[in-house]
Amino acid sequence: MATEFATLEVSQNGDVTIIGFGGREILDQINIASCREQIVELVKQNQSKTLAFEMSGVRFIPSGMLGLLASLRDTVDRIQIRHPS
Repeated sequence: MATEFATLEVSQNGDVTIIGFGGREILDQINIASCREQIVELVKQNQSKTLAFEMSGVRFIPSGMLGLLASLRDTVDRIQIRHPS
């Protein structure tokens, strides 16, 4: 079951936490620090081994979001980027 967690759409499939951005084309209005805190908390709550980012419809990722993805490397065993546009 998918739930909305602030600006994120979150679902769980086994030990994989899937994060979506609601089909936004541009991720420039997302608060990066807030997203990181939310994602780290979700990973802890769900005991996730894999964090998957659903990028359907996303056409532009600001550098801050790329930094966020890189900063999460030590949080989980694997990070996946799904359906990049």
